[in-house]
Amino acid sequence: MVPVLSNRLKACCQFVRPGDRVADVGCDHGYLGIYLLLSGVARSVIAADVNTGPLDSARRNGEKYAVADRMTFCLSDGVSSLPRDFDCLVCAGMGADSMISILSAAPWLQDSRYHFILQCQSKTPALRRYLTDQGYSIRRETLARDGKFFYPVMDIVYAPGTVLSEAECYLSPGLLDSGSDLLIPYASRILDGLRKTAAGLSSVGGPVYEDKLRLIAELESMVNLPQGRKEEDCT
Repeated sequence: MVPVLSNRLKACCQFVRPGDRVADVGCDHGYLGIYLLLSGVARSVIAADVNTGPLDSARRNGEKYAVADRMTFCLSDGVSSLPRDFDCLVCAGMGADSMISILSAAPWLQDSRYHFILQCQSKTPALRRYLTDQGYSIRRETLARDGKFFYPVMDIVYAPGTVLSEAECYLSPGLLDSGSDLLIPYASRILDGLRKTAAGLSSVGGPVYEDKLRLIAELESMVNLPQGRKEEDCT
């Protein structure tokens, strides 16, 4: 028996390589790491959280599913107290600001021996911009949907040289190549938000408004969406 995962956590698991030593930062209940161990994908798991409550819950669940002997439980702010003998760092269920803070505080993560699975809850374009500016490359990306919410999931490596345009920070090449059935409704939701922002700027006009219109047009062309198409037409 394995724990039941949400769609977003399942999407994270698909990017873990067989035999990876996984560090799950912000582990909450620990189910992601437990699932990976019981599925025979992960070799070992570091379950880390900044709060004792979730960490205690993860420890209890590890014992319940009889995998605690292959888990290390770390009370840690980001990766500051983690052992560095892992291959894959998972950050799921955080916003961009938290992920950027974790990565910025640990320059030792800028090493090609690690790969990172990031499932961002908010400000995803800002996270993609930070990653490309710091030399990280989005190797693969997919989408998950739980209820009415879309969740991008990225597989990242440190590989300086890849630079994303402004539009690609909204829809990365990896996401466009993913083949996900959720791409069009996800892109439509992004465009709906940008169009509302542009509408609020229309009475003022100026460079900011023109830049927003150019961004919208570029995103529409990237996914071949007719101008003004609504999200409800794509779901």
